[in-house]
Amino acid sequence: MAALEQCDLSLMSLEDELTCSICLSPFECPVTIPCGHNFCQGCLLTTWTEPYRCPQCRTLFHTKPELKKNTVLSTVVETLNLRRVRSEVSMLAEEMETKEETKEEAVIRCDTCMEAEAANTCLTCMASFCEEHLRPHRENPVFRLHQLIEPVRDLLEHLCPDHHKLMDLFCSQHVRPICSLCLQQNHKGCLFTSHEEQRKLKELDLKDKLEFLNTKIVHNETIMYKMRDMEEMLKVSAANKKKALVVEYQEMHDLLTQEESIALNAVDREVETGETKLKLLMKKFAENIDHMSGSKEYINNLLSQSQTLAFLQVSCNLPAAANSDPYTPRIHLDSKKVIASEAFAVTLKEHLTELFKQPVESRLQLIKPETSDIPANLACAEKRSELLKYASVLTLDRKTVHKRITLTEEFTKASVTDEQANYPNCSQRFVVCSQVLASKGFSSGRHYWEVRLSCNNFIGIGLAYSSIDRKGPTSRLGRNAQSWCVEWFNVKLSAWHNSHETVLCDPNPKLVGVLLDCEGGKATFFNVADRAYPFHTFDLPFAEAVYPAFWMFSSGSSITLCKL
Repeated sequence: MAALEQCDLSLMSLEDELTCSICLSPFECPVTIPCGHNFCQGCLLTTWTEPYRCPQCRTLFHTKPELKKNTVLSTVVETLNLRRVRSEVSMLAEEMETKEETKEEAVIRCDTCMEAEAANTCLTCMASFCEEHLRPHRENPVFRLHQLIEPVRDLLEHLCPDHHKLMDLFCSQHVRPICSLCLQQNHKGCLFTSHEEQRKLKELDLKDKLEFLNTKIVHNETIMYKMRDMEEMLKVSAANKKKALVVEYQEMHDLLTQEESIALNAVDREVETGETKLKLLMKKFAENIDHMSGSKEYINNLLSQSQTLAFLQVSCNLPAAANSDPYTPRIHLDSKKVIASEAFAVTLKEHLTELFKQPVESRLQLIKPETSDIPANLACAEKRSELLKYASVLTLDRKTVHKRITLTEEFTKASVTDEQANYPNCSQRFVVCSQVLASKGFSSGRHYWEVRLSCNNFIGIGLAYSSIDRKGPTSRLGRNAQSWCVEWFNVKLSAWHNSHETVLCDPNPKLVGVLLDCEGGKATFFNVADRAYPFHTFDLPFAEAVYPAFWMFSSGSSITLCKL
C-alpha cells in the first residue's frame, strides 16, 4: 500500500510535465514535433498555421512536420488519469463515511442541561448554553463583558497551548492567533489585531482576489468570444475562397472544354471534307463502271452475232473512262489546324504535368515571372547562358570577414559559427555585424556572379562601397547610404538601402544571381533555376567602386560563391 501511494505521489509530481502548454490540461493523444516538445494532437492541429513554428520554443519548420503519437507519454498520462480517478473515488468514499459518522454528532448540546441545543458559546465561561441557560448572560449586567460567539464544539482550539488562556488576539507578523501572555513574551513587539479586525482584513483580501478572478474570467470569456467570432470568420473566409476557387477552376474547365470542342470540330470538318471528296470520286468511278459495263454488254452481243457480213460492218469504240487508270485518292487528317490542335493538347498536358509537380508557392513564378528594369539586350533573355557572358571570378576578403564567419574552399565559402575565429584586428574588419566583402570591386563594365544559399532565412546578399562603416551599429548591409542588399529575415524577403525597406515576393531561391551594370547604374538579382528570373533591381549612383557583400546571422548558415 505504501509503495502504491509513493508511486501515486511520483506520478502526481510529474503533472506539470504531462500538461499541454496550449490547453494547460493533461495531454490527450500527445504528439512529438522535431524540436522535441509535446502537445495534444487536437490542440496543435487547431492552432498550427503557416509558417509552422513550435508553440513553445518558436523553432521554425520550413515544411509541415509529420506528427507521430508519443506512445510512451500517452501511456504515462493514461496511468496518471487512472490513478487520479481512483484517488478521487477513494477520497469521496472516505468523505461520505466521515459525514455519516459525524452526522449524529453535528448538534452541539448545552453544557448545563446537556439536552437542549446550544444557542451560543461563551469564551469567558468556556461553555455553551441553550436559550434558557443563556438568560443570565443576556439579562444580568455582570455578564455584559462576556464574549458570546456561535456555538463551538471544541473550545480547546481557542485556548493557547502554551498559557491555556483564551487566544483573543491575532499576530499579524506570524499570522497566527495568540493570547495576552504570548504578546508579552514570544510575540513581544509584534503587530497584532483582534480576530474581528483580522477577519475584515482577510475578507477584503479575498474580495479583492475574487474581483481579480472575476475580471480575469470576464477577460478570458471575451477572448473566447473573439476566438469564436474569428473561427466563424475563418469559416466564412474559407467558404468565400472555395467559391472563388471553384469559379476560377470552372472557368478554366470551361475554357478547356471549349478548346476541346473546337479541336474536335476541326477534326469533324476534316472528316466531312474527306467524305465529300470520296463521295464525288466514288460517283465518278460508278459512272465509269456503268459506261464500261454497257460497252462490255455491247461487245458480248457482237460476239454472239451469227451473220458475218453484219458483224464486220458494225464498229465498236471503247468509252473514254476505259483509257484512264483508276487511282486511290490520298485523304488524311493532316491539315495544319488539326496538327496544331493535337500538338497544342500534348504540349499543354506536358506543361501542366510539370507545373503541378512544383510546390504551389513557386508555380506563379514559373507561369508569370516578375519583370524588372534590366538592360534591353537581357530583358527578354531568360536563358542563364546569356548572363554567363559577364561572369566574374570572385573570392571573399579575409581582411573584412567578421570573427563569427569562417572562410573555406579557397575563400569562396563563408559559414557562421558560434565560436569566434582568431583573426588579427584591422580597420577593414567588420566588428558588429557578421558580414564579409568580396576581395574585388567594380566601377565599370558588366559583371555577373552567382551565390548558393544554405537556407532562405537570416541571410543577405548585396553590394557595398569600401567606405562602409565597419564598427558602428549602422554597419549592417542596407542600413546606410553606402550599401544595398536583398535580405531573407524570418521568412520575409526585403530589399534594403539607407534603412528603407521594400518587402518583396519571396521566390525562395537556392541559387541567386547578381548582374551589375556599371554603365547603366543598376544591380539586378535573379532567382536562378532552369532559367534566370529577375526579382529585384537597385539603381546605383556608382560614386566609387562597389564590392559584392554578404550578411549571415544563424549559426550553421552559409553562402558559397559559384565557380562559373
